[in-house]
Amino acid sequence: MSLLTDTAALAAFCDRLKGADFITVDTEFMRETTYWAKLCLVQVAGPDEAYCIDPLAPNMNLKPLYDLLADRAVLKVFHAGRQDLEIFFNATGEVPAPVFDTQIAAMVCGFGDQIGYEALVSKLAGANLDKSQRFTDWSQRPLTERQVTYALGDVTHLRKVYRALRQRLEKSGRASWLDEEDAVLTSPKTYTIEPLEMWRRLRARTRAPRMLAVLRELAAWREITAQSLDLPRQRVAKDDAILELAANMPATVDDIKRSRLAKPLASGRYVEGVLAAVVKGRAVPDSECPRLDRDDSWDNPAPRAVTELLKLLLKARSETHDVAQKLIASSDDVDAIAVSDTADVPALHGWRRELFGEDALRLKHGKLAIGLSADGKHVEVFER
Repeated sequence: MSLLTDTAALAAFCDRLKGADFITVDTEFMRETTYWAKLCLVQVAGPDEAYCIDPLAPNMNLKPLYDLLADRAVLKVFHAGRQDLEIFFNATGEVPAPVFDTQIAAMVCGFGDQIGYEALVSKLAGANLDKSQRFTDWSQRPLTERQVTYALGDVTHLRKVYRALRQRLEKSGRASWLDEEDAVLTSPKTYTIEPLEMWRRLRARTRAPRMLAVLRELAAWREITAQSLDLPRQRVAKDDAILELAANMPATVDDIKRSRLAKPLASGRYVEGVLAAVVKGRAVPDSECPRLDRDDSWDNPAPRAVTELLKLLLKARSETHDVAQKLIASSDDVDAIAVSDTADVPALHGWRRELFGEDALRLKHGKLAIGLSADGKHVEVFER
């Protein structure tokens, strides 16, 4: 089998790839019951050879692989690689660079929002993938030859996919459009978790600074607890329970028990942490309590008609320029533009502004109009 199970063989393979223009990389991991992803397999292909690397093999040291991933002279190609990059960042403290993500490149090349790898391989490599092992338990050993063959397909076909997309990007002059996305993928900030910032993901329906201070401490407690116990954060406490605790600010165990959602936290190993987080949040000085921006959507909602018009414009621009809508502007971007001309969103910067953002502002202020083409089959944008 094309499976590397010892450090010496891995080092030799990585040494042979040092002069490659690019390598393709994929991983198999498990994280259904853990906070941290458990790396079970790494697949790497160079121009002429490909191997699966077994990180669970006895005495396996992945340093040769990590050194290769850190080599800035070698381009690392992934498909939807954010989780793979996160794993490598958590293992080494560094993000592999430079990178090329074929899912993002496919969106730039008009293959739609988040096209799957199987479909991309079919269209660009003319191959059909065997997906029979997609739900296999990659942590079990020994691995079978069928598993290894299946896993290698994720990097061997990726070579053809990469070359085809690179050619399209160079022909269209859009290669630079990936720069912003690649910068996000290779930034340590993308994968660095700040427990005291986790409250922002919960979307509290309040502006009360005191409640937000308690919410911040509760969310940080949950994150730190989940990390230390290596449990998914939802296994420690559900989002709804955290939000309700922040709203009620319980002072005793009995107070927690009165909440249907938070009641499971009233007993066991979490109760002291919950109460301590509430106390800490209530003790934050008023001047240091978190506050939400004034133009958050639930307090200053975008006019629905404006939002719908902007979405229609986005669809038209996506079809005209053959670029995935989601890459040009997210729903949050559209809502933010509907509310504010100066919204700090990607859609109002760089190539996205040229493609959509500038016209979105002109449409919003009545300088453009939208209608149907003469045959009634296409949306067209008109000057007013």
